[in-house]
Amino acid sequence: MPLIRHCRFTAIDFESAGAARGMTDSPVQVGLASWSVETGHSDPFVSYLFTDQPVQWSAQKIHGIGPAQLADAPSLLTLWPDLKRRLSGAVVVAHGKGTEKRFLRAFPGHGFAPWIDTLLLARSAWPDLTHHSLGTLCDHHGLTETVRALVPGKSWHDALFDATASLVLLAHLIDALALADQPVDCFLQPDTSAWHKLKRSS
Repeated sequence: MPLIRHCRFTAIDFESAGAARGMTDSPVQVGLASWSVETGHSDPFVSYLFTDQPVQWSAQKIHGIGPAQLADAPSLLTLWPDLKRRLSGAVVVAHGKGTEKRFLRAFPGHGFAPWIDTLLLARSAWPDLTHHSLGTLCDHHGLTETVRALVPGKSWHDALFDATASLVLLAHLIDALALADQPVDCFLQPDTSAWHKLKRSS
């Protein structure tokens, strides 16, 4: 596996319509951004996504995306060639990767690997923190203003803002723990045993 300093990390985030009873969820916005130790932040991309499902009120309350933003939005399938180009050859990053991996299952055999989950990394690195949501972590480590400078005019639960935040958090962790010259596979199975132990005892 290559050293962390030689990798390009590309974060992806989806915002969703919210699942109505008896229906599967669907994405309504996608954001991607890249970062590396050597070149910094680059290549931001964000787009609303067409959905044939109504956006649930509970989801709109979180991300503010409704029919007005989705009018004439492209489908995820239409954007796939561009997303594939951005993700190919990168270490893929997400904060709580389950949602992102689930939506990308629409493209079987895409082959993106490895995946890094900054939620699990944060639980491993800072198990004593009470909460490990992306916003809480960025606030705790003084990173939120850095994210706002990179994605001006946006905030939490915008797909590009959240994708960029996960990269800012990853960069902070690499710097704080002096990991740039470690192989990237040290991120693949983070040890969260201390976090689980503290959670059980609380």
